[in-house]
Amino acid sequence: MSAGGDHIVSPKIYVTIWLILLAFTGITVAAAYQNFGIFNPIIALTIACTKATLVILFFMHVKYSPKMIALVIGCGLFFLSILMVLTCADYLSRAWIM
Repeated sequence: MSAGGDHIVSPKIYVTIWLILLAFTGITVAAAYQNFGIFNPIIALTIACTKATLVILFFMHVKYSPKMIALVIGCGLFFLSILMVLTCADYLSRAWIM
């Protein structure tokens, strides 16, 4: 007996998401050859986060999972953001001697 109802995803959805991921990969490659100045990492991370969100939602079936799964993933992302902020704060607060 499963905790949540099983959801069958159409192969059409998988192919659509796969094509979207391929398009975002092409956009990533195209953006890598452009000079956006200080916005280069921001654009690259935005594309990467969008692709990761699609993979998590559809290929890992989080979109069709119970709310508890979304809560666990949200808590994991929250603690990851805490670690990233603390790491950046440590990096920026150091006295760099050139």
